[in-house]
Amino acid sequence: MCPWCYIGKRRLEQALDSIDDVEVELRWRPFQLDPTLPVEGRDRQEYLETKFGGPERAREIYDRIKQAGNDEGLAFNFDAIAVSPNTIDAHRVIRWASNEGQDIQDRLVERLFKDFFMDGANIGNHAVLVAAAAAAGMDESVVAALLSTDQDKEAVSEEIAVAQKMGVTGVPCFIIDNKYAVMGAQASDQIAAAIKQAADMKAVGAPGTEN
Repeated sequence: MCPWCYIGKRRLEQALDSIDDVEVELRWRPFQLDPTLPVEGRDRQEYLETKFGGPERAREIYDRIKQAGNDEGLAFNFDAIAVSPNTIDAHRVIRWASNEGQDIQDRLVERLFKDFFMDGANIGNHAVLVAAAAAAGMDESVVAALLSTDQDKEAVSEEIAVAQKMGVTGVPCFIIDNKYAVMGAQASDQIAAAIKQAADMKAVGAPGTEN
């Protein structure tokens, strides 16, 4: 539900396209900026105005984000978003997608970003999540059945707690080789440089890069 994460995804893709001598495996990890949101979510406008201290401030911040999105080819449609959702169930589906392969997980994440930021869909809604999973290539009946249970809720929460202990306080955050972090939606060349540096350190056997 963070637009900077969608912008960060585009910049990461550009970074990876610019690297031809490093093999990269991408995995999406969970993080909740606001786990206190109720299961049904909260009115989006009210939520943003409370978070940013009024409608004018919220509008100012999101106008800047919209311009940043345009620069990356993302036509954010913030006016279409009615609900700020609780994302725990979306993170569960993303976790399950990792078992299907990197491509399917990435397609699912892209679909959820589009559903929320372009179409205004409530990505806390199970029907929306099942449709997104099916579009990404997952078995919708399996996803629907799992969503009706508490499967992996605790595992997702534990993974978020681990990230917080590692010092992650916001998103996007790119963790490279489980050792190095690039915080924020940095420019693509900065992300690419960090990936190359981590690969170079691993290649020369720098301390802590044996894995």
